[in-house]
Amino acid sequence: MASSSSSRPSSSLSLINNPRNNKYDVFLSFRGEETRDSFTSHLYSALCQTNIETFIDDQLVRGNEISQSLLDAIEASSISVIVFSEGYASSRWCLDELLKILDCRKEYAQIVIPVFYRVDPSHVRKQIESFGVSFSKLGERFPDKKQRWSSALTEAANLSGFDSHVFRNESELIKTVVDEILERLLKVAPFDNKNQLVGVESRVEEIESLLAAAPILGIWGIGGVGKTTIARVIFNKISRNFEGSCFLQNVREESQSPGGLARLQQKLFKEVLKDVNVIPDIDFNIRRLSRRKVLIVLDDVTSFRQIKSLIRGSDWFLPESRIILTTRDQQVLKNWVVKERDIYEMKVLEHNHALELFSRHAFKQNRLPEVGYKELSEVVINYARGVPLALEILGCYLFGREKEVWESAINKLKRIPNVEIQNVLKVSFDDLDDEEKDIFLDIVCFFKGKDKDFIIKFLNACGFDAQIGISDLVNKSLIVIRDNGITMHDLLQEMGREIVRQESVKIPGERSRLWHHEDIIEVLTFNTGTEKVEGICLDMSRIKEIHLHPDTFTKMRKLRFLKFYNSKDDGENKCKVSYLVGPGFAEVSYLHWYGYPLKSLPTNIHPEKLVSIEMPHGNIQQLWDSVQHNGKLKQIISRASNFFTKSPNHSLTLHLDKLVNLNLNNCKSLRILPPGIFRLEFLKELDLWGCSKLKTLPEISSAGNIEVMYLNGTAIEELPSSIECLSGLSALYLDHCKRLKSLPSSLCKLKSLNSIYLRWCSSLKSLPNELGNLEALNSLNAEGTAIREVPLSIVRLNNFDGLQNLTSLYLTDCGITELPENLGQLSLLLELYLEKNNFERLPESIIHLSKLAYLKLSYCERLQSLPKLPCNLSELDAHHCTALESSPGLVFPSRDPQYFDLRNNLKLDRNEIREILEDAQQEIQVMAIARWKQLQEKRCCRISRPSCQREEVV
Repeated sequence: MASSSSSRPSSSLSLINNPRNNKYDVFLSFRGEETRDSFTSHLYSALCQTNIETFIDDQLVRGNEISQSLLDAIEASSISVIVFSEGYASSRWCLDELLKILDCRKEYAQIVIPVFYRVDPSHVRKQIESFGVSFSKLGERFPDKKQRWSSALTEAANLSGFDSHVFRNESELIKTVVDEILERLLKVAPFDNKNQLVGVESRVEEIESLLAAAPILGIWGIGGVGKTTIARVIFNKISRNFEGSCFLQNVREESQSPGGLARLQQKLFKEVLKDVNVIPDIDFNIRRLSRRKVLIVLDDVTSFRQIKSLIRGSDWFLPESRIILTTRDQQVLKNWVVKERDIYEMKVLEHNHALELFSRHAFKQNRLPEVGYKELSEVVINYARGVPLALEILGCYLFGREKEVWESAINKLKRIPNVEIQNVLKVSFDDLDDEEKDIFLDIVCFFKGKDKDFIIKFLNACGFDAQIGISDLVNKSLIVIRDNGITMHDLLQEMGREIVRQESVKIPGERSRLWHHEDIIEVLTFNTGTEKVEGICLDMSRIKEIHLHPDTFTKMRKLRFLKFYNSKDDGENKCKVSYLVGPGFAEVSYLHWYGYPLKSLPTNIHPEKLVSIEMPHGNIQQLWDSVQHNGKLKQIISRASNFFTKSPNHSLTLHLDKLVNLNLNNCKSLRILPPGIFRLEFLKELDLWGCSKLKTLPEISSAGNIEVMYLNGTAIEELPSSIECLSGLSALYLDHCKRLKSLPSSLCKLKSLNSIYLRWCSSLKSLPNELGNLEALNSLNAEGTAIREVPLSIVRLNNFDGLQNLTSLYLTDCGITELPENLGQLSLLLELYLEKNNFERLPESIIHLSKLAYLKLSYCERLQSLPKLPCNLSELDAHHCTALESSPGLVFPSRDPQYFDLRNNLKLDRNEIREILEDAQQEIQVMAIARWKQLQEKRCCRISRPSCQREEVV
């Protein structure tokens, strides 16, 4: 550098605020007669090759003198490069340019870089030697300007710049100048439109980090989330570091027009190779590309063919080259062998960024107005759910409108999505095949947030290939699988529902799927359903009573999904019907009817198609009214069983026993279940909660796959010994089965059973002695039973392994008189609830329960003493233990206790209470000091009085 820089102008942000600063990156000031055809032309060429937008004065129309057009060009540049040569000071134009450049430096913080080409910087600074002679002659002609020119030359020469004398050749000098300009441009304007973009800085850093090691990077996300925007920002920021670059936008759209891919190829080669007359030979041009360090962005690609047509293969390019692909379809990236770690998923904006972006478009400022529109704006922002495109469109749409218009627009959005947003999002849907569209619309209308495995079973039962279909929807950014549930962005759900609405805007009965209660009321009340209806989902809490005609479903021959539910779960069935006729249920795979009014299922329903039956609070007494269908189910099951003993046939099982979920919750009239119910191959969940007249379960003669069984509140007196056949059973709910007297020992053969709930089974007097065989059991709740003894087998004893995985044991209010001495062998026990029992002591081995955190002993009125307790105990509740006299082993735990309750234990020794309090105070002091030290280490600005973070009650 030629000299050290002088102090910087104070207005460091003014360049960003100048509305004209983005027109040129660089303005070149030079003496044309000396350097136009030599150094300056070479510098200009190098800047252009690096994609630096450069102004040079020979671009002005011939005949223009230095005037407003030139002054505007200087003002609209981020950097001015002054090429000082021997005769620079002999030109009035050059010196007037210099004055304007330095004015822009002061007013707009414009960067100025002097280059001293074959002239000594000190000669320019002091106006001496031959440079000074030329300046003096010009000063004699314009004495009124001489002093200003002189000061400007001195100021410019004092700036940090480049002296050609210290470089070996011009090419080295030019490269150094260009590198410096690049670096300075990145600092003054890291990316284009910084003032217009929101929430991109961190994303740019993440993508740049990936690009450092990834020759091919994929940017993936839903439509309108900002993939193109972020790719453009990255391109503008780093393209100058490459020998050639090209941003091909809208590849999907362009490639659909005739000859579109060929035009994109020509554009790519022309821009990267900087050859306007590029030869139309793809292989030759690809070879030319392969010798250059290039940056290529292919925006909105939708197929492997598009990428291959444009760039052939990644192995054609130098390791230093970079290729960025943006797409809505992740599978396209995988097909191009983009590694998963090199796929950047574009997420929606966080709320604060969404608020800022919306405010810029709706109010032309960075924040919401203090009054008037704040609540309405929050509604719109929540509607957009962080999608930048939606925020921009809605912001512009609402800009300058009255509050009443905002309210009207928001109400309309609840019914009809914005067309512009809809069209952008719908592109992904249009790329689906017919089956994928059906799967997507089923999820949109009925299954958002539901379990993926169940959805797959339902869709398969409807004749779809669900696994590949769901995988494609995930890859196309239309759905997301989270915690094994399928969800999606709210705008995508609205898009899908609007597609269904457009099937018949005026006549709901002509649509394939119905979910809005007003549309369903119309269809059911006036019996206007047609064979186009495939699914109905009605929340009955939102309607008044409807009386259905018996043939309401007759015309709906394609009905696959019927759900009449009550979101409040506290009302009654509002869809009244005395009987049903017609073929409307022949294709139904999912049937949910809250408060189902009939005593049996519709006669025309096909059991082999059913995946789920849910009849909570219904009047159903038996599943099928006629022998025909009950027999049909038996016949199907029997036929399947006989067939499987010979040779299993997968094609046969696709048509048999598809039922996954049977929910008859609170069907008070249900008395019996079909004998073959436990042999249904795919049945995973059986819910008979509240079926208060159900006294027995059918025998289980073969292995079943039920995983969860709810029998709460039934009239069952005993479980069949054949329950051991349910080898996959993991959870058994028997709460409030007041007639249940015993559990079969065969229950203890279930190796997958991890939870048993027996609360308030008041007739249950004992647990099986073989309970310790339940090696997977982690939760046992027998609160309020008549159990008096705990089976010794729950701990390791003789040939029993014991419940080594048990974490929760609830034995509250059982009247237990003695606990097993080896209780301490339950090494994983976290919770032990023993309130309202009759034992006098706890086993000494309890101290070995190292993970025990919660111990409940309240109202154990015969408990006389406490042994040493586990050191990690965080909650001890032993109030109203009226016989408790001593607790010699009770020591205040070292791990921040939360709650110790020993109230109303009047016989407890006062000295022991005093020792407990002293231990507690000491521990509180230790914790307070530790907390104070922690605050000191963090150098908090404010130091408050230290205090214990948790509550201790003694």
